[in-house]
Amino acid sequence: MTTVNAESIASVVATRALHPERIAELAAARQQPTGLEGETGRLLLVAADHPARGALRAGDDALAMGDRAELLSRMVRALERPGVDGVLGTADVIEDLLLLGALEGKVVIGSMNRGGLAGTVFEIDDRFTGYDAGAIAASGFQGGKMLFRIDPEDHATPATMQACANAVDELAAQQVMAMVEPFISRRDAEGRIRNDLSTEAVVRSATVAAGLASTSAYTWLKLPVVDHMDAVLAATTLPVVLLGGEVSADQEAQFAAWSKALASPNVRGMVVGRTLLFPPDGNVEAAVDATVEMIRS
Repeated sequence: MTTVNAESIASVVATRALHPERIAELAAARQQPTGLEGETGRLLLVAADHPARGALRAGDDALAMGDRAELLSRMVRALERPGVDGVLGTADVIEDLLLLGALEGKVVIGSMNRGGLAGTVFEIDDRFTGYDAGAIAASGFQGGKMLFRIDPEDHATPATMQACANAVDELAAQQVMAMVEPFISRRDAEGRIRNDLSTEAVVRSATVAAGLASTSAYTWLKLPVVDHMDAVLAATTLPVVLLGGEVSADQEAQFAAWSKALASPNVRGMVVGRTLLFPPDGNVEAAVDATVEMIRS
C-alpha cells in the first residue's frame, strides 16, 4: 500500500532534485496494463489534469486541488481501490505518482493541451503545452487526451481544431489511444466560457470530433452525460468514455444519470476527477466503490 505523508513527499522532492533520471527509469520499468477493457469490463480512470489549466476548484473550495500532497493522497487512495484502472493527468502529476509507486499495472493517459488557461481571454486558443504523442509512447503510456472546445464566435477555434487533428494523427501513428473531449462553448455576459450541454450541442461536438484527422482508428470520445444521452451515443460508432464533471451536491441523481448512460454498449468506461477525489462527504473510498459497483451492474 502506498503511503502519502510528509516523508514520502520529501522523498519525491529529493528524487526530483537529485535524481530526475529516475522518472524515465520508473516509466520504462513499470508493469504495463493488460489492455483497455478494465477490471469491470469497462475502464474507470481518475482524472487530475485540472491544476495545469489553473482550475483548482472542487465544490465550494476554490483551491481544493491546490495542495499537491492532499491531491496525491486522494489519488493514491482512489487508485488502490478495486475496479479503478488508471489515471489521466499532466506530466507533473503522473511523475509524482510514478515516484510514489502508484502506477504499476495501471492505464495512463497523458493530458496534452493545457494552454487554454481557465478564465483568460485566450482560453479557446488551447495550445498543446503538455504531453506530445512521442513522449506518451516513449513512456509506455496508453494514450493522450485533448480538450476540443468549439466557440462559433472565437477566431482561435480553428487553430485548436487543427492542433487536435494533428495530435490524433500523431497518436494513431504510435498506435495509442487519442481521447478527444469536445464541447460547443460560448462566453456568457461576464465573458466566462460556458459549455453548451444541450443534446443538440453535444451531438454536434461529438460528430465534429469523430471526424478529426486522417484516421479515427485510435480515437475515443470523452463526452458529458446530458439529457437524451441516447441521441448523443447514437451519433458515433467510436468508443465513448463518460465525463464525470463537476462535484454535485446531489450525488444520488448524478449516479443515476451515469448508470443510465452506462447501459449503452458504446460506453467503454468513465473518466472521473473531482467527483471521486473531492466528494461532498470527503469519503474518497466510498465514492470510488459506489462508482465501481455502478459500472459492474
